[in-house]
Amino acid sequence: ISTPVTVISAITAAARRGVLIKGGAFLEALGTVRAFAFDKTGTLTEGKPAVTGWRSLDCPTGETCADCDDVLALASAVESRTTHPLAQAVVDAAAERNLVSQYAPAENVELLAGRGVRGQVNGSTVTVGSHRLFDETFPHDADVCAVVDAVEAQGRTAMLIANGDRVRGYIALADTVRHSSQAVVRELNALNLPTIMLTGDNATVATRVGEQVGVTDVRAGLLPQDKVEAVKALLAQHGNVAMVGDGVNDTPSLAAATVGIAMGGAGSPQALETADIALMSDDLRQLPFAVRLARFARHLIGQNVALSFGMKAVFLVLAFFGVTSLWVAILADVGMSLLVTLNGMRPLALERK
Repeated sequence: ISTPVTVISAITAAARRGVLIKGGAFLEALGTVRAFAFDKTGTLTEGKPAVTGWRSLDCPTGETCADCDDVLALASAVESRTTHPLAQAVVDAAAERNLVSQYAPAENVELLAGRGVRGQVNGSTVTVGSHRLFDETFPHDADVCAVVDAVEAQGRTAMLIANGDRVRGYIALADTVRHSSQAVVRELNALNLPTIMLTGDNATVATRVGEQVGVTDVRAGLLPQDKVEAVKALLAQHGNVAMVGDGVNDTPSLAAATVGIAMGGAGSPQALETADIALMSDDLRQLPFAVRLARFARHLIGQNVALSFGMKAVFLVLAFFGVTSLWVAILADVGMSLLVTLNGMRPLALERK
């Protein structure tokens, strides 16, 4: 009785706060976590980026022109086939300028995990991706790098667009930090839990977001497999680590962590399936509560087991010396069962705080 009552009470208390814990083992594991790793986009940030500008490298005026709009339309044709928040922002920007119908949706679309996407538009291969991808794949002038670096220095994310082997231009996007992220990170740090941000974004943007929210460490430019290696390194350093993410690219690192935590509302089905815990309302403020709840539940389980065995030991000694009776022992046993049951229900009271 000591363990299941406590576990069920804690899981119920968490569920009432919008935290879905998939089993007692994951509740207890959360109580042993010694560090938290976070994805950036959609986790520490709102996951609702907006296009702040776009430019063709052949633009003659420096202002948005027809060739610039063609770059946005090409990118939209490819991004309309994906579900990433950045892709949706590009499609929305194209729709605002009535550019969506300029090209038919791309065919044979291929996701380049953590780096971009490409597809066939009017028989030509169009690639939309990160500066890192383009540095590796598409030769371009240093002037292009300088322009993109200037965009990223402002804390914005830049995506380059290529038509065939020709680099056509770039799109700049910006995301906003969740209003709760800073307080949550500060509270986790106060619980002696280091916070690490793992992101595929460029180092400049990642560092700026990391400074805003107050994480203790920022690791940028990570592909999905790099995030897994980062989680493994954190496991070696801290012992037990929780990973919080929302996207398809986060699923390998969620699985690699001691406890995987997914954003329930904005999270992808793959992330929700892989995670051990889901924040159903996407409310990061429930993370410190969940940690305190898990630690409290572990404490109660240990307390209940110690009380139970202690009572048994006392009556074994009393029975050995013949100073007790069967009925007293039965009453004590029933009383202890009631005591550990009531004690195990205390997480329900913690939920109301």
